[in-house]
Amino acid sequence: MSKLTSAVAGAVMAFAGMAGMMSTPAQAATGLEYVALGDSYASGVGADFYDSASGDCRRSSLNYPALWSAAHGDYTLKDVSCSGATIPDVRDKQLSAVTADTDLVTLTVGGNDAQFTSVVQACLTQSDSYCATAAQWMSVYARGQMVTELATLYKDIKTRAPQARIIVLGYPQALSSTGTCPVIDLSSAKRTAMNGLADALAEGTKAAAAKEPVEFIDMRDTFQGHGACGSDPWINNLNAGTAVFHPTLAGYLAGYDARLNEVTGG
Repeated sequence: MSKLTSAVAGAVMAFAGMAGMMSTPAQAATGLEYVALGDSYASGVGADFYDSASGDCRRSSLNYPALWSAAHGDYTLKDVSCSGATIPDVRDKQLSAVTADTDLVTLTVGGNDAQFTSVVQACLTQSDSYCATAAQWMSVYARGQMVTELATLYKDIKTRAPQARIIVLGYPQALSSTGTCPVIDLSSAKRTAMNGLADALAEGTKAAAAKEPVEFIDMRDTFQGHGACGSDPWINNLNAGTAVFHPTLAGYLAGYDARLNEVTGG
């Protein structure tokens, strides 16, 4: 068993114990509140261990909000992230969870607005040039209109929780540039196009975070060398069904949770 595999197994067992401690009266008395917003990367699609009560939102008990809050017992987690969420969904369906009492907000969103799933479908079923064109069109949106939409959302969060620390976690590149994909292999040109869209999403999100200042965590370097179809993937491969191109449990643990802990000093 590798060190990372052991760490993942240990995290699953340790989480059960930490989650039980989170409800103790001493911790609840601190009054610190953490609200998690966002799409499937925030809800934990790909990590498994989904809460049946969350339905189609597919919130995992091992997503990065749950992992972080389990290790920070002075915070009470309010997780309203939902698979498939867009920027308007966060504003209209999730933002009400944020109040003046909120101390920490995390957010990952924008991929669905940039129609990443549709671009993936195009790249899996169409030619290299069609894939590149689809990715380029949505990259224009990610570096342009999405910046304004995200900045407006960040401003809305600040209005509702003026004292809260707001941390936005971006998306990694989904694919390794080398290695063979199971089920359907992808050409180098298609991998470049899809990773180019991931870059546009990261750059657009970073620009929005600078425009309406919030903290931004760029996940691309953290996942470098761990893309799908590579030798050490932290992103689910093409045989993962609806979790394809979402982080594995290792990706949430060694990627998202590790970076969030690094930034927050945990």
